[in-house]
Order: sequence, then structure tokens, then C-alpha cells
Amino acid sequence: MTKWRIFVFLLSLAPLAAMVWGVLDDRLGANPVEALSHESGTWALRFLLVTLALTPLRRFTGWRKPVLLRRMLGLFSFFYACLHFLVWLWLDQAFAWGNMLADIARRPYVTVGFLSFLILMILALTSNMFSMRRLGLRWKPLHRLAYLAALFAILHYIWLVKADLLQPLIYLGIFVSLMLLRLPRKVVLGKPRRVVKKQLAA
Repeated sequence: MTKWRIFVFLLSLAPLAAMVWGVLDDRLGANPVEALSHESGTWALRFLLVTLALTPLRRFTGWRKPVLLRRMLGLFSFFYACLHFLVWLWLDQAFAWGNMLADIARRPYVTVGFLSFLILMILALTSNMFSMRRLGLRWKPLHRLAYLAALFAILHYIWLVKADLLQPLIYLGIFVSLMLLRLPRKVVLGKPRRVVKKQLAA
């Protein structure tokens, strides 16, 4: 399992490597800040959706190994969300805190994006064993906020692009599907039909 973890860890760094290479080789187009913001935000959402997909995958296939990577993939979602936030704060807002706070309050897509980032921060900070022991039965309900973080991130994406909605709507469809797959099996698959045996007349 250690080799598998290392492989997934290195693979998860590939988007970061591609972004760094794009900056160094001037491959990000006419607006590199927008390109970096888009790529980092999209990868944060992708990792979050992959993390949410692991439990339904285990339920319907019995394959348990990927679930052991859930914490690492969730932290990578937060990592790329941090990168997305840093691009906005540093390269877009130039650390102008007043403008930043006004942006959060004035623009709905920034507001929901920031809320998603705050939720991911809380989940990342409480993803360790110490927090699990400290929170006890409250830990699982807290980490179900990942669903809300994903929904906020998708709304952020939809309101940001406005016109070209294909990609964010695909992510919305994936999210809705994952939520439906988390319903009890009897709801998803339907109740098994009862076979009524007819009594034969003597």
C-alpha cells in the first residue's frame, strides 16, 4: 500500500508541476493570472469530487483500498484551493485587504467560493487522529460539510463563467450523482420484489 500511496501522491502533484512549467515556459496565454486561477480552482474541485466518490465506490464494488487514500486526496483538494486563493489574493488583489473583503461581500461567486475555502480549511485542520478523538461522534457530521463545500465550489464556478456553462454543469451532474449514490441501497436500487408463492389447490 505504501507504493500505491507514493504513486498517487506524485500523480496528485502533476497539476502543480504543469502550472509551474506553464509559468516558466510562458505557456499560460495572454492572461496567466486567470489561467492559474482557473487551473488551481478546477483541480481543487476535481480532487474534492474524487474524494467524495470513494465511499460510493466502496459500497457498490467492495473495493476498500482507495478509501484509505481519502484523507490524502482531501488534503490535496485543500492544497489546490489554497493555491487558488493565493493567486486571487496575491496576483489578482495584490494583498489589498479592503478590496478583497469588499469583493467577498459584493460578488456572490466570490462569497460562495470563499465559504467553500473556509469549509475545506476546517476539514483539513480536523482531518488528523487527534481531532477525531477530540471530536468523537461530532467528527463525522462535521466532515459531511465536504458536500456543502463541493456544492459551493460548483456554484462559484457556474456564477464565475456565466456563459460557457458546459464544464461546471458536468461537475454539477457528477456531484448530484455522487449524492444519489450515497442514499441507502434500497432507495438507489429499489426494494427487492417479494416472490409470492401461490398455494396449489389440493
